[in-house]
Formats: sequence, structure tokens, C-alpha cells
Amino acid sequence: MNEPSDALVRYEARLKEQRSESYVLTLFVTGASEMSGRAIANVRALCDAHLPNRYSLEVVDVHRDPSMMSAHDVVAAPTLIKEWPLPKRMLVGDLSDTARVLAALDIRATRAPSPTSLGG
Repeated sequence: MNEPSDALVRYEARLKEQRSESYVLTLFVTGASEMSGRAIANVRALCDAHLPNRYSLEVVDVHRDPSMMSAHDVVAAPTLIKEWPLPKRMLVGDLSDTARVLAALDIRATRAPSPTSLGG
């Protein structure tokens, strides 16, 4: 049997490394609004389904800490920021479009979430 090429070995090592990276996320919300609640529930469900034990999520209420908005260049809420791994990404909205969120955050789908788990 042929041995795998160096490129294939490096590719598989990088895939394994990406699956083990921890994600650092910050979600900016506006108090206890309905949209903020949906965004929080959606991002938590997505992370629990696709990044179990591999993420940290900070939820920032912009009414309580408005300086954080300007510090992170946030102009609307809810906004999710992926700080790590790079590249940094920002998503605005209630995060209900799971496929779009996964693609924007460079997360490979590990299993199909149930429609109710992400507010769908």
C-alpha cells in the first residue's frame, strides 16, 4: 500500500488541530429583548452541538457596558464576534441561520441539529 504524501499528512494534521481549537466568542446584546434572547439561545445551542467543551462565550449587554461596543467596533446588536481562532469575524442578527453562522465561523458541521435546537 502507498504511503500518504507529505501534503496529505500535513492536511490531516491541520484538520485534527482545527477540531481541537477552542473558540473565543463575544455576543453583544441589548438587554432582555426577544431578539437578544434568541441570539443567546441560538449561539449556545450551536456551540454545544458543534464545539462541545471547545468554546468560551462572553455575553455583553450593551446597556450595562456601552464602552465595550466602541472597543470592539460594534454598531448593532445582537452581534457575535469570533475572536479566536483567526481570522476575526463579526455576525449581526439573531444567529438563526445555522448554515450561515457555521460557515462564517469556519466550523465544520459535526451533526445536523434538530430544528428546535436553534430556534427554527
